[in-house]
Amino acid sequence: MLPILVLTLLSVTVSAETYIITGRATYADNSQVQLYDITIDCEPGESNCLQFNGATTQTDRYGNFTLAIGVDESDDGTRILLKLRGEEFPHTIDLDLLEASGGSITQDIKLEQYPTPASSGFGSGCCLLLFVIMALYAITKTARMLSTPQGRMEFRGFKPARTLECPTCGEVVAQHQLLKHLVEVHDMELVEAGELTGKAMRTIWSEEE
Repeated sequence: MLPILVLTLLSVTVSAETYIITGRATYADNSQVQLYDITIDCEPGESNCLQFNGATTQTDRYGNFTLAIGVDESDDGTRILLKLRGEEFPHTIDLDLLEASGGSITQDIKLEQYPTPASSGFGSGCCLLLFVIMALYAITKTARMLSTPQGRMEFRGFKPARTLECPTCGEVVAQHQLLKHLVEVHDMELVEAGELTGKAMRTIWSEEE
């Protein structure tokens, strides 16, 4: 009974969960910061933060943002910096607060700077230039995609499923089939199979970050 309890506690310890930070970004005059990237940066010497470095989200037209990262218990207490328009705002990962707040933590951001004034003519010119650039980009991307058989398949809506390597046998399976593979092929309990699937997916998150 005791070994089973120990294994269960270890499994819970290494399990990953999603850490969500939500909030609203405003300028010094309380106007919203629209459509700007918020990026995670690390303080000098904060080595535990490196796996989150570069994770990015964007404010919406009302200044609201949601930033989600994968964490485990070893990340509790890690200090990260939320960086917006050159200004930095510290945040300490707090798993107890995350659980108490129902799965997300609120942190609003208020810049010291004021919004940059822009004339309507300049704004219209920027919009037109942006439209032209996006149109050229779309045409170029479509032409490049249609130049290969795989690209033509993707253009028609067919995309290859993301794959993962089975942590037990090394077989490469589709990401959405890994849980089923562990249960049916390796005769695992659903909880154990779910934990192994979470570990494999967290490896992908770390590579993408």
